[in-house]
Amino acid sequence: MSSAEALPAYKRDLISLTLSSNILTFGSFTLKSGRISPYFFNCGLFSKGKLIRGISEAYARTVAEYCSAHPKFKFDVLFGPAYKGIPLCATTAEKLAGIDEEKYGDLGFVYNRKEVKDHGEGGLMVGESLKGKKVVVIDDVMTAGTAIREAISIIKSQGGELVGIIVALDRQEKTPSEGEKQGKPDDGSDRPSTIGQVREETGVPVLAVLTLDDVIEGVKGQATEEQLKGMEDYKKKYGASS
Repeated sequence: MSSAEALPAYKRDLISLTLSSNILTFGSFTLKSGRISPYFFNCGLFSKGKLIRGISEAYARTVAEYCSAHPKFKFDVLFGPAYKGIPLCATTAEKLAGIDEEKYGDLGFVYNRKEVKDHGEGGLMVGESLKGKKVVVIDDVMTAGTAIREAISIIKSQGGELVGIIVALDRQEKTPSEGEKQGKPDDGSDRPSTIGQVREETGVPVLAVLTLDDVIEGVKGQATEEQLKGMEDYKKKYGASS
């Protein structure tokens, strides 16, 4: 069995789907950090029925597998921060109910408004109440961690308890050095990823549907040797300590 075949089927399927729809592309991409990445994963392109079905199925499988491996892990609500998290919380809740209706059929989902509504039902939140609930945040990516920290603040303000976070991709990439922030090259020091930082800060599991390691394994046979080497070299240079 090849290493790619050793990946769970839902991961292989998602990688193939992202390649065929140009969500996962190879080339030379300048990131916000100034780094030149040999690959790009554009979550904004999950904009068709078959694509949102594919990613939400993968989110659901990731959550269900974690819950099976950690029976004490319980949660009541999926919170999708506006805007990209909105469709993700709804479709993933539906997929989880399809996997195990007895376990997940009453799983709630909720999202926030960017601007508080002062008429109709009003308020900041739409969907299930967070008060007294155990909450998992679902989002697409985690770059600097600003959005996820805002989501955590919202959960606390609404009386909920953060118990987990799930994102689509963990680039397994260390945070930028102070020098990089000033336009200088990376200093080569060991540093955690943003996901590692958030995991340390919150003390809750931070799951990823795919990691860069998964992507490298999953594209073998579909990407060129040059593309594979580009990703492997990038991980050697910028790989996170945690």
